[in-house]
Amino acid sequence: MKDVFRREIMRGVSLTCVREYKFKTGCLSMTLLTQLDRRTAAMNAALPSVLRRGTARFPDMESLAAQLDGLYGARIEPFVRKLGEVQCIGFYSDFPDDSFVPGGGQILEKTADLMGEMLLSPATSGGRLRAEYVDGERENLIDDIRAEINDKRIYSVRRMTELMCRGEAYGVSRMGSVADAEKISVATLTKHYRETVASSEIEVFYCGAADYARVEQAVRAALASLPRADAAGGPPVTDVKTEVRGAKPRVFTESLDVTQGKLAVGFRMGEPMMRPNYAAMLVFDALYGGSATSKLFLNVREKLSLCYFASSVVDRHKGVMIVSSGIDFAKYDQALSEILAQLDAVKRGDFEDWELDAARRAVVTAIYAAMDDQAGLESLYLDRVVSGMEATPEELAGLADGITREDVIRVARGIAEDTVYFLKGEDGKVGA
Repeated sequence: MKDVFRREIMRGVSLTCVREYKFKTGCLSMTLLTQLDRRTAAMNAALPSVLRRGTARFPDMESLAAQLDGLYGARIEPFVRKLGEVQCIGFYSDFPDDSFVPGGGQILEKTADLMGEMLLSPATSGGRLRAEYVDGERENLIDDIRAEINDKRIYSVRRMTELMCRGEAYGVSRMGSVADAEKISVATLTKHYRETVASSEIEVFYCGAADYARVEQAVRAALASLPRADAAGGPPVTDVKTEVRGAKPRVFTESLDVTQGKLAVGFRMGEPMMRPNYAAMLVFDALYGGSATSKLFLNVREKLSLCYFASSVVDRHKGVMIVSSGIDFAKYDQALSEILAQLDAVKRGDFEDWELDAARRAVVTAIYAAMDDQAGLESLYLDRVVSGMEATPEELAGLADGITREDVIRVARGIAEDTVYFLKGEDGKVGA
């Protein structure tokens, strides 16, 4: 039986501690919550990787690796996430629980200290972040952004999102753009680093066997030198747009050297976002396109063979649903028509009891599967914080299990088609 504690332990620093005895490891994450913004997205994306390159005490990857080896193979990895219009950057670590280490060893405290050093005492030269680290991670970031085009499914969804949410922060990639990444310099990133650390809300998450008091003490010690701006901007927020932009859905078509078309459709969740029922959104998504028993999978893909894949994802932070599919070029009209027809069916309540039961089971199973993994738990609790949801993951699973047919229909009827994006082959190409 796990115990969950959460409170603000320092100005702008909140700690969530999940005491769980079934794992042989502990996990600790430190997340800076920043407002997703085109001007800063690329710098934010590069920052954790630059900081992970070295600290004042351990100024290079070799000395850092040796220190982690001394902590029985503890790992600390940088990450960049996008939750609605919140860009989450920081570090995630896992390490052996003290009970499995000869003589104990305070691995939690030592790992927290090292993570705090990465965040607050990075390797510098002349008072700035080290140039070779900034230059190297800038190039790695540019390569990662460019590599997305090689996965046409990811690329098509990103392009659809950019076009649908042009002028909104949600249209910005979690990694920023190549053009903005190319502008990163030692001077700009050092200035941005100082401002970001001083002003960002920080979420710390721990899962393991240590008691709350010990975890809080370890985190306080690790972040003792954390600067706090006098006028911090407060927690970042997501601007939810409930209305589509025009009377008709906007349609965009692009051509690349591909043999399979990629069709992405963006929807606004509409009125249900005014008083969001997150559990109902999850069950609706599983019923419509987010599971192996969904209408999109069983009908558009399996029964009608109109696509190679078709699935939906609901971003409950922003109130956006995206359908992604792979199709033959010639089947564009049929596939789009049937994707919309399946949504209309849900709006009418035209689905069987077994479909609703399967959707509920899919959601509950996914939540409990995430809870069986510390990284999954960390992701669930961070998502909870950003959304402002009060329910714990266990409570969310219970709510999902009780979602009714009327709940799903209510969500579906608020949804409106906003944008269609089709990635087709260049002239002369034929479908796969």
